[in-house]
Amino acid sequence: MNLGTIIRRYRKNNKLTLKVVADRAGISEGFLSQIENNVNSPSVDTLMNICSAIGINASELLTQVENQEKSVIIRKSEWEDVDFPKSGFVTRRFFPPESREVIDSAVIMIEPGRSIPVRKNVKNCQEVIAVLKGRVILTHGDADHELKEGDSIHYRTEPERQKVYNNSGSCSIILWVGTI
Repeated sequence: MNLGTIIRRYRKNNKLTLKVVADRAGISEGFLSQIENNVNSPSVDTLMNICSAIGINASELLTQVENQEKSVIIRKSEWEDVDFPKSGFVTRRFFPPESREVIDSAVIMIEPGRSIPVRKNVKNCQEVIAVLKGRVILTHGDADHELKEGDSIHYRTEPERQKVYNNSGSCSIILWVGTI
């Protein structure tokens, strides 16, 4: 998570528009958008004004930035004894949504005969799948790619014609990484 992401989260949690916060902080809506998207950085005075506008103490905001997780480990022992929901798969993400800026990643456990849903609203993205345990079939466009333990594949997303399916008789575990 970074400064802009935290500001956006507080703004949205308080149901405030960019325009309202920008007006209260005495800056343009475009500049606030640049700050939230980490394209531009505010001065100390502007940061204080934004914090006031979204109802957070600037020191609290900076503490959150300082204390953000810089890495997350998913241990192999966490793969065992998974309780599968009705969906038939469990996702263990490395970072929460507000901390994902360029890539998204997860360890995904898929029950036999089940598939994982394709990400929605993605364009011109890339994904990588590495099979850690079991085997899966990646349907990608007109092709089916069978991937076994130790195999990996790098591909461009085709949301309308893409599916990852566990065709084995036991739980399959994959490492999935995708650009945003």
